[in-house]
Amino acid sequence: MAKQSMKRLFNTVILSLALSAATVSAKEPQAEVGGQLPLEELRLFADIFNQIRNSYVDDVNDRELLENAIRGLLEGLDPHSAYLDASSYDHLQTNTTGEFGGLGLEVSMENGFVKVIAPIDDSPAQAADLRAGDLIIELDDKQVKGMSLQEAVEMMRGPQGTKIVLTIVREGINAPFEVTLTRKVITVRSVRSKTLEPGFGYLRVAQFQTKTAEDFRFELEKLKRANKPLKGAIIDLRNNPGGLLQSSIQLADIFLDEGTIVYTEGRVPSSKAVFKASSSEPADTTPLVVLINGGSASASEIVAGALQDHKRALVVGTQSFGKGSVQTVLPLTQERAIKITTARYFTPNGRSIQAQGILPDIEIQRARVQPLNKDGEITEADLHGHLSRDDGEESTSRSRKQNNGNGEASLAESDNQLFEALNLLKGIYLMGQRVPAKAAESE
Repeated sequence: MAKQSMKRLFNTVILSLALSAATVSAKEPQAEVGGQLPLEELRLFADIFNQIRNSYVDDVNDRELLENAIRGLLEGLDPHSAYLDASSYDHLQTNTTGEFGGLGLEVSMENGFVKVIAPIDDSPAQAADLRAGDLIIELDDKQVKGMSLQEAVEMMRGPQGTKIVLTIVREGINAPFEVTLTRKVITVRSVRSKTLEPGFGYLRVAQFQTKTAEDFRFELEKLKRANKPLKGAIIDLRNNPGGLLQSSIQLADIFLDEGTIVYTEGRVPSSKAVFKASSSEPADTTPLVVLINGGSASASEIVAGALQDHKRALVVGTQSFGKGSVQTVLPLTQERAIKITTARYFTPNGRSIQAQGILPDIEIQRARVQPLNKDGEITEADLHGHLSRDDGEESTSRSRKQNNGNGEASLAESDNQLFEALNLLKGIYLMGQRVPAKAAESE
């Protein structure tokens, strides 16, 4: 009796879907909705469902079976579409507000393995030096191949203080290696700032959350108060996995007073949109360098691409991740939803970000810089009895210069990309100050 009831239920669902498709098709052109639903294939699905229920070696839960089928529908589309059960939906909402537990990794699936998009700032993953592009092939000796992305993420999450072993494959390293991480509560501070040198500021954007643009404005104004004048700023988007589209648009808008920031195109009319800069208040004119790498994805690529196309900033670093697709979360109930790719991003000049990313204006590879040992090198100022400069200023020996330059040397050694970005920013500022007299008069 139960079997007949289930079969009747499926036939009713299939008939309802077919009627729904026919109704929609009568109202709109077929191209807009993709035509009628495949009735024969739906009947086949119902038959397979019943075969599994009747013949599988163990009892199966109807709800789990249907949820697995839905997951397969979405995960077969692309790495970013997914079915969100109650736990996953809750995690998604938590990630965009700023606090959650786990390892601090933004990940996707590639060829059946978990691929690292970016480690999150101040997380166990960042402390362990996990990098964009790393492939996770095992979690606590369990093969990742065959898991869904949701299953892998659930394994990586857990109570604070517990450990997990990740087996990593990294380009350039011949053999897989293991990394042991301790889970902790991840609190994402979306924007941080500091002064690198007098007049030159640094703004780190870790992720695009609800209040990121507002926090960015606050940190930028703080830098301006501490540096009079603020000669330039570096926006660091490295290992920023993205986040909310609207927040990235709002941040780019701070520096643009007109023109397109980003536009999207998809198959249905609702997925097509153009987002323009607001002219309601003057754009900030601080000279900018934007720093990106292979972990800069999605919303961070929107900011970098907009500022680059408008020639508002010099973009440096390495090629970004290339996630140029738009995901829309469609709630099914209060606890469940589907996340589906609905459009592609394009920069103001019409460049597709998808699978290409943003190419920097100047490439700066990550490298380990070793301090040069200059022991034994001398200059005129080191010689006993050298002639004075005759301008009232004291001569400075090389050894004294090296002692005074420890901060700069430390930055070059710890973060060569940031060091080079700072040097480029200084050059931009100096070139802006050196306007020929005739050119200045003609303006």
